[in-house]
Amino acid sequence: MSTTKKIAGSALVVALGVSTLAACGGSEPAAPKTITLVSHDSFNVTPAVLKEFEQQSGYTVKVLKSGDAGAALNQEILTKGSPRGDVFFGIDNTLLSRGLDSGIFTPYEAKGLAGVGAPYQLDKEHRVTPVDSGDICVNYDKAYFADKKIAPPQTLDDLIKPEYKNLLVTENAATSSPGLGFLLASVGKYGDDGWKDYWTKLKANGVEVVDSWEAAYNERFSGSAGGKKAKGDRPLVVSYASSPPVEVLYAEPQPAEAPTGVATGTCFRQVEFAGLLKGAKNEAGGKALIDFLVSKKFQEDMPLQMFVNPVVKDAKLPDLFTKHGVVIEKPETVAPDAIAKNREQWVKAWSSLVVK
Repeated sequence: MSTTKKIAGSALVVALGVSTLAACGGSEPAAPKTITLVSHDSFNVTPAVLKEFEQQSGYTVKVLKSGDAGAALNQEILTKGSPRGDVFFGIDNTLLSRGLDSGIFTPYEAKGLAGVGAPYQLDKEHRVTPVDSGDICVNYDKAYFADKKIAPPQTLDDLIKPEYKNLLVTENAATSSPGLGFLLASVGKYGDDGWKDYWTKLKANGVEVVDSWEAAYNERFSGSAGGKKAKGDRPLVVSYASSPPVEVLYAEPQPAEAPTGVATGTCFRQVEFAGLLKGAKNEAGGKALIDFLVSKKFQEDMPLQMFVNPVVKDAKLPDLFTKHGVVIEKPETVAPDAIAKNREQWVKAWSSLVVK
């Protein structure tokens, strides 16, 4: 046998061996094609927009909704290292330090991050990526106040006045990000020395506390379509400055004016983030999904799907959103480091004052 034939024969044996190993399952497994996004219940995207991403990327997206943001984050912290998905969406600036300190995220600098406004980029290590912003505010049922001939409240101070007794429903600050945001609005307004006194007065004025935004807005609030069906009797609710467009968009026929309004002096600025979960089964897909979340396509679809504001600078808002939503010029804010340092003790003190 010539040297050439020997080499050819050896190559054939190697090729057969590789083929046999592959047939026996010895080759590397194929990369996963499904991306699992763990989120709070309010995540939404237009099916055609998501389908376009799936077709372009080759991945299929599965969304695992897990309750309110605080509850969803707690579940991921409990399953640290063995996450239920690849990406977590919905952690916000009120809960950010809890998620970052727990070590559940893998750093990733998203493509397109340069187009995101600098004020939203709160994590220099890129463990999370800013996706949207919104203002947590008290909403009011316009018809209720018109019928009663009472001016709707506009400020935090208004909410403790006698004419608004037993009218407000808010979310639990220990389990809900809007509830925590509303607590932080009071901290921003009255300071560490004054917020407890404010909540003592608010409790005396009949504030009701429920566990989630869904329960507050869609069950207890008299101004929402869901609240009307559920016979909700609270004409004031902690929600978002962008909630009124929801009531217009889904009404049949659409009214010329939103049936709900916003108390512009009650607001706290919220920023939501997405992060690649440490131990993700599909890390490459998770990175692609985060890139998609800050793409102009998703950012411009997002306002009428989740009723929040885009963080990408050149993303445009839809007309219905700008017509019926409210721009909050001076929301209350609390520095991220102050939230990180004091959040747990604030929530504990709030729970003792208001819930127990």
